[in-house]
Amino acid sequence: MRFIDKLYKENEIRFAVFCIMLYCALTVPARSKGDDSLLMLGTLTVETVLIAVFVKRSQLEHKYGLDRWPADTKEYLYFIPMWILTTGNAWDGVEPYFEMPGEIYAALSLILVGFVEEMLFRGFLFRALIPQTGVRKAVVISALTFGIGHIVNLFNGQATLLTLVQVVFALGWGFMLTLVYLKCGSIWPCIVAHSLVDAISVIGKDTEKGDWIYIIVTIAASAAYCLYLSKLDDFPLDDEEVIIVE
Repeated sequence: MRFIDKLYKENEIRFAVFCIMLYCALTVPARSKGDDSLLMLGTLTVETVLIAVFVKRSQLEHKYGLDRWPADTKEYLYFIPMWILTTGNAWDGVEPYFEMPGEIYAALSLILVGFVEEMLFRGFLFRALIPQTGVRKAVVISALTFGIGHIVNLFNGQATLLTLVQVVFALGWGFMLTLVYLKCGSIWPCIVAHSLVDAISVIGKDTEKGDWIYIIVTIAASAAYCLYLSKLDDFPLDDEEVIIVE
């Protein structure tokens, strides 16, 4: 852990990029065995524990918004569109994707993906970028990196067109989650939303028509959602207004 601590203290952006690359290097081979594999679940469990231990040991819970849920949920009605969109994978109905117990392994794995990826992209990378690029550029870079990062699915044998569509879909979610994190100061709503999207994907009925409807609605809704959030009077798009304090 000394190398990790040193890298973090020297350059947080390099630290974030290193963590993202390590995540890809470990997760891509594990995922090639299937989301329902124990290897996938074990790999993500280790990654989750390592991130949690690092954050706890370095006392970074407050910095990354892990120590709180938004104080007054009534003030965060803008969560509602995000919660609705998390259910999109089940809009065509429910149909388990794997046989038991693989279905349970897959659901647990994808819940952990939500935690790990939110900490990597919204936590480590986004927070590291703010002092160097300013808030606006940090939002764009974090969201783009998250979206484009899904191109690694090509290495799992996924079709090119499907992967490109997935990248665009992830871009929509990337911008939406980053702005929600910036607005409320807690990363937990992002973790919950991300985990729900992924976990519901293995219990939702998979149809081409349903998938395209969900993708199109998500892209359109995320664009409108981000525009709405950015227009709020108290939205912190100026560096000095960022409410996620160290």
